Amino acid sequence: MSENNFPEKIQEVVSEVADKAGDLLESTGISDKAEAVGDKLEDLSGKSLAELSDLFVKLKSGADSMMRSKEAESIKSAFYKLLSKLKGEETAAEGADNPFEAVEQNFKAMYSDYKKERAEFNRQQDEQREANLAKKQAVIDELKALVEGQEDVSARFPVFRELQNRWRDAGPVPATAYRDINDTYQYYVEKFYDMVKINRDLRDLDFRKNLEAKEAFCEAAEKLAENDNVVNAFHELQKLHEQWKEYGPVAKEKREDIWNRFKAATAVINKRYQAHFEGLKEQQEENLEKKRALCEKLEEIAATDVRTSADWTALTKEIESLQQEWRKIGYATKKENQKIYDRFRAACDAFFAKKRAYFTDIKDNLNANLEKKQALIDQAEALKDSTDWKKTADQYVALQKQWKEIGSVPRKKSEQLWKRFRAACDEFFEKRDANASTDNDFYSNLRAKKKLIEEVLAYTPGDDETANAEKMRSFNERWQAIGHVPYKEKDNVNDAFRDAMKKAFPLFSQSPRSGRPGRRDAVQSPKDALVSKYRALQQNITTYENNIGFFSASKNSEPLIRQMQEKIDKAKEELKDLEAQIRKAEEESR
Repeated sequence: MSENNFPEKIQEVVSEVADKAGDLLESTGISDKAEAVGDKLEDLSGKSLAELSDLFVKLKSGADSMMRSKEAESIKSAFYKLLSKLKGEETAAEGADNPFEAVEQNFKAMYSDYKKERAEFNRQQDEQREANLAKKQAVIDELKALVEGQEDVSARFPVFRELQNRWRDAGPVPATAYRDINDTYQYYVEKFYDMVKINRDLRDLDFRKNLEAKEAFCEAAEKLAENDNVVNAFHELQKLHEQWKEYGPVAKEKREDIWNRFKAATAVINKRYQAHFEGLKEQQEENLEKKRALCEKLEEIAATDVRTSADWTALTKEIESLQQEWRKIGYATKKENQKIYDRFRAACDAFFAKKRAYFTDIKDNLNANLEKKQALIDQAEALKDSTDWKKTADQYVALQKQWKEIGSVPRKKSEQLWKRFRAACDEFFEKRDANASTDNDFYSNLRAKKKLIEEVLAYTPGDDETANAEKMRSFNERWQAIGHVPYKEKDNVNDAFRDAMKKAFPLFSQSPRSGRPGRRDAVQSPKDALVSKYRALQQNITTYENNIGFFSASKNSEPLIRQMQEKIDKAKEELKDLEAQIRKAEEESR
C-alpha cells in the first residue's frame, strides 16, 4: 500500500475522543484534579486520650500515612479538645497539677515527627513531579524534532511509539503545568498524524493496539462494578479514566462502540456510588434521631433533683450506660453531627457538675465535723489529768454525747481522731477507778448491782401479769438508783442485768413482731417506749459512725461510707421526730 493512501486526519479523532471523555468525566464528577470524594473521617467523639494516641500510632505506622493528613489533623483536633476539657475538670475538682503531662508530651512528639515526615514526603513529591515534568518536556522536544524530520515513515513511527510509552511512564507533573504540558503534547501528536503519511498497515496496527488497551480498560471497569467496596471502586475508576486519556484513537468503525462500552461501565459504578451515599445519608439520619433521643434522656436525668448518694450512684450508672449506647450508634449527618455531640456533652457535663457540687457539700460537712471533733479532743486531753473526779466525769460524759451527735469526718482522719479522743477518756477514767476514795463507792455500787442481778435471776413470775409487770418496773427503778460502777466494769454488769431481765421476764422482753403484741406496752408507758426507741436510735448512730471509722481504713470504701452516712442522716431525722413525740407525751402526762 502506498504511503499516499493516508487515512483521514487523526486530529479529528483525538479531539472527538477527548471531548467525549471530558463530558463523561464532568458528568461523573471525575476530573484531572479529582480528590477522594466520599471518604468519611471517623467519628472520634467519646474516645479517650489513650485511644486517640493509639489511633495516631496506627495511622503513623501505616504505609499510606502520608496520604492521610486530614485524618491526622482530625485526631489531633479531637485529642487537644478533649485534653483541654479534662484539664479544666481536673483543676475545678482537685486543684492539682496537670496529670496529663506525660500523654500530652508523647502525643506532641508523635505529631511533630509526623509533620516533619509529611513535609519531607511533600518535598520529595514536588521534586518527583518536577523531574517528571522535565521528562515529558524532553519527550515533547523529541516529538517536535520527529514531526519536523525527514526520515522514512517506517523509521519514524517506532520512535513515535517509544515517545508515547515514555510519556505515559513519566508520571504526574505539578498541577500548574499539567494543562500546558498536555496541550503541547497533544498538539504535536496530532501534528505528527497530520504531517506524516503513515502507511495503512502501521496505522491499523496502532489502532489495534489502542483498541486492545481500551478493551482491557472496559473489562477492568466492568469488573469494578462487581466490587463490594463502592468507594474503592469509584477511586479505581478515576485511575482508569486517567489511563484512557493516555491512549490514542481506534478505528473509526470501533470508536463509538468501545466508548459506549466504557461509558456504560462507568455509569454503573457511578450509580452504585450515588446509591451508596444516599443509603449512608439515610443511616446517618437514623443515627441523628437516635442521638437526639439519648440527649433527651440525658437532659432529663441532668435536671433531676437528687438528694441521696445512692441516687447519684444509680443515675451515674444510667449515664454511663447511655454513653456506651452513644458510642455504638455511629456517625450522624455532617451538618448536625457536631451540634448533636455538643448537646450530648453539655447534658453529661451538667449532670457531673451537679454531682461534684453535691459531694463537695458532703466534703465540706465532713471537714466541719473534723474541726468540731478536734475541739472536743483538745478539751478531753486538757481534762485527763484532773482529780475532781465527779465534775470531770460529768464533763467527759457530756463530751462523749457531743461526739456522737457531731457525725462523721473524712475517712483518712476518722480512726486517728477516735483513737485520740478515746485515749483521753480512758486515761481519765482509769485514773479515777484507781483512786481509792472513789473506788470504794463505785465497787460498793458494783456489788449492789450484782446482788440485784442475783435477785432477778432468782425471781419466778406468777400468773398475774400485772404483778409481774410491777415487779419488772421495780427491778428497773432499783437498778437505776444504785449509781455508777467502775468504768471497766460498766459494760459487763449492764449486759448481765439485761440478760437476767430477759431470762426472768421472757414474755415482756418480746418485740411486737414476736407474735405477742401489747405485752411490752403493759410495763412501759408511751413516754418510756418513745425514750427507749430514742436511745436505741442513738446507739445505732454511734454504731454507724464507728463503722465509718472502720471503713475509712480501707481502700475503695466510699460507697459503704456513703451508705452509712445516709443511715445516720435518716436516724437523726427520726430522732427529731421522737423528740417532738416525747415532749408531747410529757405534756399529756402532767
